[in-house]
Amino acid sequence: MIETIRQGLQADGITVSISKLCRWFEVPRRSVYYRPVKAAPTLQGHFVAPIKAMIEENPSFGYRTVAHLLGFNKNTVQRIFQLKGWQVRKRPVGFRPRIQSLPSVAKAPNERWATDMCRVWAGRDGWTTMALVIDCHSRELLGWHLSRSGKSKTAESALEQALIARFGTLGRVSEPFLLRSDNGLVFTSRSFTSLVRSYGLRQEFITPHSPEQNGLVERVIRTLKEQCVHRHRFESLQHASRLIGDWIHFYNHRRPHQALNMRTPAEAFALAA
Repeated sequence: MIETIRQGLQADGITVSISKLCRWFEVPRRSVYYRPVKAAPTLQGHFVAPIKAMIEENPSFGYRTVAHLLGFNKNTVQRIFQLKGWQVRKRPVGFRPRIQSLPSVAKAPNERWATDMCRVWAGRDGWTTMALVIDCHSRELLGWHLSRSGKSKTAESALEQALIARFGTLGRVSEPFLLRSDNGLVFTSRSFTSLVRSYGLRQEFITPHSPEQNGLVERVIRTLKEQCVHRHRFESLQHASRLIGDWIHFYNHRRPHQALNMRTPAEAFALAA
């Protein structure tokens, strides 16, 4: 500021020393001569290279996930993300009315499961329907089924696979628990509801037009699409099933969750069991 004033006065033919200007404006003279000496930030290649390779393979990974999988300090990874411009941009979120009832989070395993369905393009087999079941405590994706049909048999197969994965067999569960879903025709059908009752589970339905009440399984579907479905061009139903199955194994056993204190769903279940 002082130098700018001095140059302006000099342009008008008035010469005033910097010392005098500093006295007039009560500014320390040393602040006029100060020049920053901070060096440009340096990045270590043995950190940058593996981070770059991982986010090129998985563009939707955030710095916490990358840091956990590579065993790096999360602050170091975040700084590299910022300096390199690799930070994942958050989706702009406008106002969303929140319904306080029916929280989807469970306090223990097998207290509440959640199920939902989504569509997957399978190349020459066209649009297929995928049903999946998760545990709302550990976020573990227990059962899933991909088929050309969007009927209740698809959801029933996913539920039975989940029961086998968790309990090792099909049959009535020893302690009944909740199975949450939306109000779709599949989940309210006579076939599906009778199957749920036969295994000793109790259905609960979210408020119509309130998908946030089934937010955990909705989030799993979004992650599945971002990290698997949208990153591959499936040639057939069989091809899609193979790649989705590989991703689900990665999701359950290797991918950390911030909500689980950076544990995997399998680790969270083992810790709580």
